[in-house]
Amino acid sequence: MNFLIIFIEGIASFLSPCVLPMLPMYVSYFAGQDKNLKKTIINSLGFVLGFTIVFVLLGVFASTLGKLITANSQYINILFGSIIILFGMHYMGILNIKILNKSKGIKKNKDNLSFFSSIIFGMIFSVCWTPCVGVFLSSALMMSATSENILKGGMMLLIYSIGLGIPFIITSIFLERLKDTFNSIKKHYNIINKIAGIILIFSGILIIF
Repeated sequence: MNFLIIFIEGIASFLSPCVLPMLPMYVSYFAGQDKNLKKTIINSLGFVLGFTIVFVLLGVFASTLGKLITANSQYINILFGSIIILFGMHYMGILNIKILNKSKGIKKNKDNLSFFSSIIFGMIFSVCWTPCVGVFLSSALMMSATSENILKGGMMLLIYSIGLGIPFIITSIFLERLKDTFNSIKKHYNIINKIAGIILIFSGILIIF
């Protein structure tokens, strides 16, 4: 169940209001000046690999930390679960946690990305957009920390990255065909955020109990 929830949180991160509107810019980075589909796919794979590396390392670190606090696991679970529930309440509009509304963009020109520079770009993405995807990333990290298993912790963040990465790759291939779909999604952000909030609250309850 935890893996499924984390996968859904990865997808929800992709749909967040400060990631989705930036997709055309990201895809233009992947495609470069020649707009080659093969290059777009390769670079998007590199981009996904880049942020996956960072997130998996964070998951391993979180699970290692969780292993060190086993003696206080009951209290830690309550703390982590409560924080995730607060995140969920923020997404549902019940609370307003200002720091979660902030994000940092990437302004550097990336017209000539290669596979390896795309990996670096993905790593930069994982840092710059943490405030934006931080709600779901934090949830995944907290679940990883409470797993008390390094392999499982890394696997959890790998599943999260797959959930976030698959839509990026699909979008880079079918952006023109999906424009109407994304415009429709933007119109229903309020509903999407409420659903995301419910998922987070459910995740927090699972951690606590």
